Amino acid sequence: MMDIVGKRAWYFLISGILIVVSVVSLAVFWFTPSIDFTGGTMLSMKFVNPVDYTAFTAKLSELGYGDAVVQVTGQTQFDVRTKETIPNQQVLVSTLSDTFGELVDAPDVYSLAPREGANTTRNAAIAVGISMLGMLLYVTYAFRKMPSSFRWGTCFVLALLHDILVTLGLFSLLGHFLGWEMDLMFITGILAIVGVSLDNTIVVFDRMRENQRNGVSPDFEVVVNRSQIETLGRSLNTSITILITCIALMLFVGGSIENFIIALVIGIIAGTFDSVFVAPGLLVVWDKGNWGGFFKKKTVTTEVQS
Repeated sequence: MMDIVGKRAWYFLISGILIVVSVVSLAVFWFTPSIDFTGGTMLSMKFVNPVDYTAFTAKLSELGYGDAVVQVTGQTQFDVRTKETIPNQQVLVSTLSDTFGELVDAPDVYSLAPREGANTTRNAAIAVGISMLGMLLYVTYAFRKMPSSFRWGTCFVLALLHDILVTLGLFSLLGHFLGWEMDLMFITGILAIVGVSLDNTIVVFDRMRENQRNGVSPDFEVVVNRSQIETLGRSLNTSITILITCIALMLFVGGSIENFIIALVIGIIAGTFDSVFVAPGLLVVWDKGNWGGFFKKKTVTTEVQS
C-alpha cells in the first residue's frame, strides 16, 4: 500500500527546483549554437570501403577540424560540417582518401546558411504550440464527462510544458559546462519528447477516469492515488524500455545523433516523473480548490486488488 498523492508536496518541490534551475540556466547560459545556426561548410564524402567513425573524426582533429560535426550513413558516407570555410578543400579530401581509401564519387562541397537552422527551430516551436493547443482541446473533449474537463486538459498541457522546459534547461546547463552545442538533432529530440510525454500522461489520466466511473471512492484524492499505483509499473516499464534503446543507439551509432539521444533521455526521465507524480497531484489540488494549502499532505488509504 502506497500513498503517492499524499506525498505530492515533495514531488512539487522537486519539480519546482528543476524548473527554477532550468529557467536560470536558460536566462544565464542559453545555448551554444551549432553550425546549423551559425552557418558553415558541408563536405560530403562517400568511400568505397567502410570507414571507422572514431578513426575518421580523430583524423579530422589531427588536420585542425576537431570542432567539425560529422554524420555517417552506412559506414561509407560521411557528411562533415564546419563552422568556418575550408580553405584547402582538395588537400583535405586527398589526405582523407589517402588515409581511408578511394572515394566512390567526387565529394560535394557547399555552404550552409545560418537561416536554415533558425527557420527549422521556428517551425518546430510553431508545431509544438499548435500541438499543445490541439491536445488541450482534445483532452478537454475526451474527458468531457468528467467534472471540469478543462482542468484535465490544462494539467495535461502543463505536464508537457514541464517536460520540454526541463529538457531545454538541463541541456543548456550541461552544454555550458560540457560544451554541447544545440543542433537540429536536438530540436528533433524535443519533438520526440512531445509524443513520449503525452503517452505517459494520458495513460494515468485515463485510469483516473476509469476508476472514478467505477466508483472506487467518493474522494477524488483516493481515486487519483489508486490510479497512480496501478499505472506506475506500466509507466516505468515503458520508459525503461525506451532508455535501453537510447543507450544502444548511443553505443552503436554514436556522435551523429548524440544530441537527439541526450534530449530524449532527459525528456523521458522528466516526463515519467511528471506524468505519474506531479500532474495527477496538481489535478487533485485544483479539484479541491485548496491553492492555499498547495503542499498540504493528507494520508490516503487505498488498496490495490490483484
